[in-house]
Amino acid sequence: MARASTYHGLLSLIVRHELMTEAAAQTAATAAESEKRPFLSHLIENNVINSMGFARLCSREFGMPLFDLSCFDHNLLPTELLNEKRALKHSALPLYIRGNRLYIAIGDPTNIAAIEEFQFNAGMRTEAILVCEQQLQDTINKVFENDSNALSLDSFDEDELAGIEVDDNTTVEGSDDPDKADRPIVTYINKLLTDAIRKGASDLHFEPYENTYRVRFRIDGILHEMGSPPAYLAARLAARIKVMSKMDIAEKRVPQDGRIKLKISDKKSIDFRVSSLPTLFGEKMVLRILDSSIAMMGIDSLGYEPEQKALYLHHLNQPQGMILVTGPTGSGKTVSLYTGLNILNTTERNISTAEDPVEINLTGVNQVHINTKAGLDFSKALRAFLRQDPDVVMVGEIRDLETAEIAIKAAQTGHLVLSTLHTNSAAETITRLVNMGVQGYNIASSVSLIIAQRLARRLCEHCKEADNVPTEQLLELGYTIEMINNGLTLFKPIGCDKCANGYKGRVGIYETMPMTDKIGRIIMDGGNSIAIADAAQQDGVANLRRSGLVKAGQGVTSLTEVSRVTSL
Repeated sequence: MARASTYHGLLSLIVRHELMTEAAAQTAATAAESEKRPFLSHLIENNVINSMGFARLCSREFGMPLFDLSCFDHNLLPTELLNEKRALKHSALPLYIRGNRLYIAIGDPTNIAAIEEFQFNAGMRTEAILVCEQQLQDTINKVFENDSNALSLDSFDEDELAGIEVDDNTTVEGSDDPDKADRPIVTYINKLLTDAIRKGASDLHFEPYENTYRVRFRIDGILHEMGSPPAYLAARLAARIKVMSKMDIAEKRVPQDGRIKLKISDKKSIDFRVSSLPTLFGEKMVLRILDSSIAMMGIDSLGYEPEQKALYLHHLNQPQGMILVTGPTGSGKTVSLYTGLNILNTTERNISTAEDPVEINLTGVNQVHINTKAGLDFSKALRAFLRQDPDVVMVGEIRDLETAEIAIKAAQTGHLVLSTLHTNSAAETITRLVNMGVQGYNIASSVSLIIAQRLARRLCEHCKEADNVPTEQLLELGYTIEMINNGLTLFKPIGCDKCANGYKGRVGIYETMPMTDKIGRIIMDGGNSIAIADAAQQDGVANLRRSGLVKAGQGVTSLTEVSRVTSL
């Protein structure tokens, strides 16, 4: 019997207290295994033992207090951790998060596998709270009664779902009548898109595996599992997304790109950038949410410190030079660039951008979508820009020497150039350009400002608590004695019904390094990134770690989050 070791403690308890004979208990365990149901759930459902009586027995035997689940407010459940498949598999339910610890309701104290799986998926220490199994089953059924995993549901807000611009006349494979046979698939996808917007997600991941299928949302930079439809629907889900994004549904061997437009209201719509990737067990689909309103948020909402904001605005208002924004994928570079473009976007300026792809439409800005298959790359777009009397040029990313040299030439000849690179710090951006083959004197004379950035999760204002951290640990993290003695107050995440694990939203952490004479000389002398970083810090430039520590000291984020997104 595959689960004999799992049931050993529970079987022993039941037999020892003469609730069942050993033979009957073994037979019930075998039946539960064949049904793929937890052993205790099988016993309660078939009225073999009394649920509340067994719960009291477990409370005495295992020294665990018994929690009355019927008095718990279901609205307080951590929604980001609710997963119907996992709850039914283990007969367990996440109740609440306190600090960095998850507490789950469980009727079987011996079910260590449930605790381990919830701990693995939540990424935090997990402890069990003993409850009555019958109350637990009733709560699970109630919580997931209207869950979006049920593909048979087809009653949603029609005004909200009807705005998806898609060629519905295209037949999804495997269906002679797409309006009828694929209605659950259509409804499920539409529901996920609207749910992602409501939850503030930045990406949706549809991932097929051999025997399972997983849907995840990236919320505040962290992936959360949101659904697990049957694996046999993988091809139909991928086909529906490809139809909506105008992809070729017959082509499954190579990656494809597309877009979906979702109309939220008469005045607002949100685009989804869609990418398909052939994997071992089907096509993985990733949808990135592109909300044009982020460019209108204003620089004050991004998290720049006053001196960093002043430096960025100063260089934006210069007639020429190059501003480079650097950081890994998902660090907020696009938002910083579009915020700058929105500030520059006036009738007096001619602004052109080359992007791959164009993520946000800005009225008044001439945006070019790079199409390498047609021969339109960044370098060709830049050459064309320079023949059209530009004032401001934005290059989505500097990827090669040719693009870098044209951008530098533009910056040196009276144009303001904005672009991005993928490096870990401002100083390493210089090294990256040198490694591409750009001459040091060209870098020193053209680059005016480098902004390195990360996105850290904001602490929830409703539940954060003061964090008492020893002075020795603060010094190890990077605080100075002066900062500590200056009334430093730190906070830690707790978790409530208004946030996700104690965090809600994100804030930028920045390193803004201007090109000074000292740094220019180091570059032309062949100095490395360490020498450049040291010179910048001597000039008062706060690196990413120091900027993060400032944010933690302001109560905006936690030390744990600063350590996650920055390095010493």
